[in-house]
Parts: sequence; C-alpha cells; structure tokens
Amino acid sequence: MSQIGDTYVPARGYDDVVAAVPVTVPYLRRSEHGAAWFLGRALAGLAEGSGLAKDSIDGLTVSSFTLHPDSAVSFTQYVGLSPRVLESIPTGGACGVIALRRAARAVQAGDANVVACLAGDTAHASSFRDLISSFSTFARDYVYPYGAGGPNQSFAFLTDHYMRTRGATRADFGKLCVAQRDNARLNPLAIFREPMTLESYLASRPIAEPIHLFDCVMPCAGADGILVMHRWRAEQIGLPFVRILSTIERHNAYPEDAIQMRGGWVIDRDRLYAEAAVTTADIDFVETYDDYPVISMLQFEGLGFCAEGSAPDFVRRNTFTIDGSFPHNTSGGQLSMGQAGAAGGFLGLVEAIRQLTGAPLGAPVPKARIGLVSGFGMINYDRGLCSAAAILARV
Repeated sequence: MSQIGDTYVPARGYDDVVAAVPVTVPYLRRSEHGAAWFLGRALAGLAEGSGLAKDSIDGLTVSSFTLHPDSAVSFTQYVGLSPRVLESIPTGGACGVIALRRAARAVQAGDANVVACLAGDTAHASSFRDLISSFSTFARDYVYPYGAGGPNQSFAFLTDHYMRTRGATRADFGKLCVAQRDNARLNPLAIFREPMTLESYLASRPIAEPIHLFDCVMPCAGADGILVMHRWRAEQIGLPFVRILSTIERHNAYPEDAIQMRGGWVIDRDRLYAEAAVTTADIDFVETYDDYPVISMLQFEGLGFCAEGSAPDFVRRNTFTIDGSFPHNTSGGQLSMGQAGAAGGFLGLVEAIRQLTGAPLGAPVPKARIGLVSGFGMINYDRGLCSAAAILARV
C-alpha cells in the first residue's frame, strides 16, 4: 500500500515474478582479483545454474563498494553483456532486497525478461582502508582524519547506547553470535565453522568498547547473485524458484532521532505483512543483516517479532538455531561466513532462496515454507540510512 494523503493504494503484487538460482562465489579472506572478477564469476554461475545463454539475460543490477573506478556500465563491457535495464544499487546491507524489488518491477513492466542481480567486492591489503577513508563525505572529512575510521566506532556508539537504554548485556549479543556459529557448522562456504562458546565470546579481546572481537564481521572477498524472471519462464526451463510475497524499503527513516534506535521497518512493516497476507507467527525463519549483533536486535524489534526495547528478553527466550526456536541467519550469517563487501546485503537473500528450494548450504530448517529477509545499510556515523525487507515463500 502506498500512502497518498490519507488514502492507501495497494501495491501491485509479485504473483507473476519469481527469484531463482542463488549463487555464491566462495568467500576468501584476501584476493588480488578485483571486484569485477568476483562479479563476473557470479554472473557465470547464474548462466551455468540456469542453463540460459548469457544473451538471454537482458537486465542487470550491480552492488559493489570496490568496483570503482569502474562502474556497472563498464562492467557490462568486460563481461560482454548488453542489458536493456541496468541499475547500480549503492545501499550496502539493504542492496539484496532492493535489487530484488527493482528487478521484479522491471520484469513485470516488460523492460526486461531475465534480470541478474549481483553483489560483490574484493579484499586485498589496502582495500578496506581505502573504503573506510572515503566511505562518505562525513567519514572522509570528519571521522577518518581523527583516527576513528571504519564502522567499529560507530557501532560501538550504537551498541553502548542500546545497552544503557534497553538493558542488553554482552551475553545477549553473545547468544546470537554463538547460535550463528552453530548454524554455520555444516556450511562448507563459511569462513568460521569451528565451535564457539559463550565463554570464548565473552573472553574475546576488546575492539571498541563495548564491541569485542566476535561482534565484528570479517571483511573478505566474494560475490553473490540471483536471477529474477517470470514464473512461466522458470517453470519452462525447470528451475526451482521462490515466490515473492511482499517487499519494503525505506531510506533515512526517523531523521529526528538523536541516535538510531529504530529503522525504517517500523514505518512499513504493517504493509509488508498485509501484502504478504501473513503475520509474524507464519514466518519459519529470518535472515537479518548482521554486521554487528545489535543491528539484528533492532531488526527483531523493527519487524515486529517483539516490542520496541524488548529484544534482549526475546533473545533470552529463543535459541536462534536451525533446529530450535526462531531459526535465524541459517547459513551462519556474516558473523560466521564473512562480509564480502556489498555481497553482505545478498547473503540472507541467497540463503533464504536456498532454504525454500530445498538446497541450503548447511542444514535445512524443518518444514520451512515462508522466510523473511531483512537488510540494513550505509552507516553514516550514528545511523544506518537504508532498511529493507522481503517475505519469500516456497512454491
């Protein structure tokens, strides 16, 4: 539903469009390959996994932090693609859901038949330093020159405020991290699969108080991708696919808040569930963007799984493991798989598609029919500017 004055206009559904062929280019701690190489490998994986000729892909979305000085359009030349629709989506951890939204509407409008949605980045000796030093004008001019470059300090600020105002403890954050590591044990692509205990989490070295080592994602190189197309096309070529029940996105939500304690999901979640014709009780698993565990807690609250300020108690009441209550970040999430730059915004999306088509990287969520994917991105000192979510269903 879109709001026009006091009138709500229902958005067009996605019944005739599906998402398929989840692809991950295995993550590496370091690589001398550029971002275009990883994005190209993901595109090749989509062509191979679908059996489609490259020329059949006539739409493209690209998300990347390290593709510069190249761009989405120069990438098309490198890979020999000639799309009718091209979008660069610079929304960080929200890019997966937003790419899905844009691609689905392009297919519905007839602007493209098959859209490849790609996200990927490289990680070499200087790439992370270069990225954080020029992430935004604010970071370049007012943060990095004072030695506070990078997300750790910003999320330490947010985490500290959340702990003081919501009563969360490090053990609450640790429970999420330990559960995700348990989920990653059977995932062959997870960088971190060795068991983690709450004791080892609590004993890890401080990075930027109250954030410690296991609260932080590991920057790495890699890429992810999906294909979006009409349902009849996926059925014709025999591809497993998922239905798109509903999606939302919001940018710069609640700018009047002194510090971020909520995201745009709060504004749009009623529409998300209404258009999908489901409630939170119908969701079988949730994939949140998890660069730091406090952000997962904000998503639990913002998406209505618990009341505002009650995520610490919600965490204490659930296991978050695949075989327990409230399965969450079933591949291990970024905290166990690593953060391949913008591909982190696709990680939950490709995992949700895998779970709902019976091909997860690790263990399956028993009898999963409906999954929710949530994105959060583009931190600018005291807040993330982009939020998005999608509800997907097994056919």
